[in-house]
Amino acid sequence: MRIIAGSLRSRTLQAPPGLATRPTSGRLRETLFNVLAPRIEGAQLLDLYAGSGAVGIEAMSRGAAGVVFVERAAPALKVLRANLQQLELKDGVDVHAGNVSAFLRRETGAGFDIVFLDPPYDAVSEYAAVLGLLGGAASALLNEGAMVIAEHRRKERLAESYGALQRTRLLEQGDAALSFYRAADS
Repeated sequence: MRIIAGSLRSRTLQAPPGLATRPTSGRLRETLFNVLAPRIEGAQLLDLYAGSGAVGIEAMSRGAAGVVFVERAAPALKVLRANLQQLELKDGVDVHAGNVSAFLRRETGAGFDIVFLDPPYDAVSEYAAVLGLLGGAASALLNEGAMVIAEHRRKERLAESYGALQRTRLLEQGDAALSFYRAADS
């Protein structure tokens, strides 16, 4: 796995062993960042179910001001921290070990411009739970005009809305899809 563009372009990333963590493919990351290109510079990104950190690290490489990674699986956390250390990424980076829903319920800090979530595909209920929190009780974490992106199976259809979040775009690529949401009043 390699970083596609930016200051860390072509640097390699480790991936957790086994099939429990499914890194976002390079092709899908490229599609994602083509969409995000006009808003990534200086952005605050929240990478939920961060795994190896590939999405958040790509964002830092492309000029994001900060990334908060949330991951609870010990093997993925080990790889995430190793990737950050190898790339010497310290400033603007924060790693939270634990459950995503619990993090969203207790976090009251900085607002985010972009939220990316990629739960395990088999954890279907996580999508509704997390998107529901971001569109409701945890919506204060979103800056005005924030974008929330969920990576999911192409065959797994997510709802058009979750509380204040409304889907604005759906991109499909291979077996994967990206659903883009924004707050209804944004």
